Amino acid sequence: MAKDPICGMKVNERSSLNLRFQGRVYYFCSSRCRDAFAREHSLSLQKDDSCYSCRRKPFYQDKVFIVASVLTFLIILSFFLPFLGPFRKAFFMYFKTIWWAVVLGLLLGGLIDYYIPREYISLTLAKPKKRTIFYAVILGFFMSACSHGILALSIQLHKKGASNPAVVAFLLASPWANIALTIMLIGFFGLKALFIVFSALVIAIITGFIFQFLEKKNLIETNLNTASSIQEFSIFQDIKKRMLQFTFSKKEMASQIKGIFRGAVDLSDMVLWWILIGIGLASLAGAYIPSGVFNAYMGPSITGLLVTLIVATVIEVCSEGSSPMAFEIFRQTRAFGNSFVFLMAGVVTDYTEIGLLWHNVGKKVAIWLPIITVPQVVALGLIANKIF
Repeated sequence: MAKDPICGMKVNERSSLNLRFQGRVYYFCSSRCRDAFAREHSLSLQKDDSCYSCRRKPFYQDKVFIVASVLTFLIILSFFLPFLGPFRKAFFMYFKTIWWAVVLGLLLGGLIDYYIPREYISLTLAKPKKRTIFYAVILGFFMSACSHGILALSIQLHKKGASNPAVVAFLLASPWANIALTIMLIGFFGLKALFIVFSALVIAIITGFIFQFLEKKNLIETNLNTASSIQEFSIFQDIKKRMLQFTFSKKEMASQIKGIFRGAVDLSDMVLWWILIGIGLASLAGAYIPSGVFNAYMGPSITGLLVTLIVATVIEVCSEGSSPMAFEIFRQTRAFGNSFVFLMAGVVTDYTEIGLLWHNVGKKVAIWLPIITVPQVVALGLIANKIF
């Protein structure tokens, strides 16, 4: 299967959008990614075979449709098989808890996708200065994508010249500090979710500065693309230019609403099936795994934290899918720190992430990532268990 050059997701070549550029055909998971690729390479999309073809995949191959169909089948079956009754109750409990957060998160994601150019982020992170770490963390808040999409974007930023410390800081902050996921976490945990967001930012900043020190001491690789990629670019001037070109009219407003809606729909194609998988897994765990198992192995202790860290390392679930399972851990054990560790472990110990850093950014960068971040995650997890 081909890989989307924008978000990094695997796509089916037979049923995906594609675009021909410089004698090569690129495949995309959505029109959002295809259009972003076209903008980056100054391509004008014309509906002819020489540029691209829009081959819509059948609805039954859509991941959201497949996952939703399986869950719907299980729920319908639960009315005939009493054994599935607890699953149905747990699933509806989760759905009632976060449906509003998911909808609001997708809407905000559509707004961000439409109004904030990716070029702002790329060019800002390319400058090798100390404040770049703060820029990386702050701008990560405005990225709306699943953790796999953030990983692909981080590698792309590296290729554009972003410093390695900035790439790491961006990678750590984005999955759990972006605005869409923040709303989803608040839907689950209430205001306690702000601890997760704040801690993710703290870890990203501390790790970014440590990586800058390591880079200065030549203990990690430097990005050879940085020097040639830095461009004089004023975000303020660009915003001013866009405001001057803006015209208020019904046609323009309709176009903007359509663009925001399309961004929200494309984002849902990327993350909604992960959310449904996460809710399904959490519902199964809540319905059929005795609470004693959670308390025995994932309780509010150092051993429980380490077990949670190991489980999260092994489980390959997107950030949106991790949230329901993290809430289930909290619901069963009341160990909020363990939920925090479960979420952060998907970023700091994930083998996919470390492997991509190893091959694309640097072996030393990949090795230092868990060494620096895991102690911070465990320490903050212990603090969270004491506070909450």
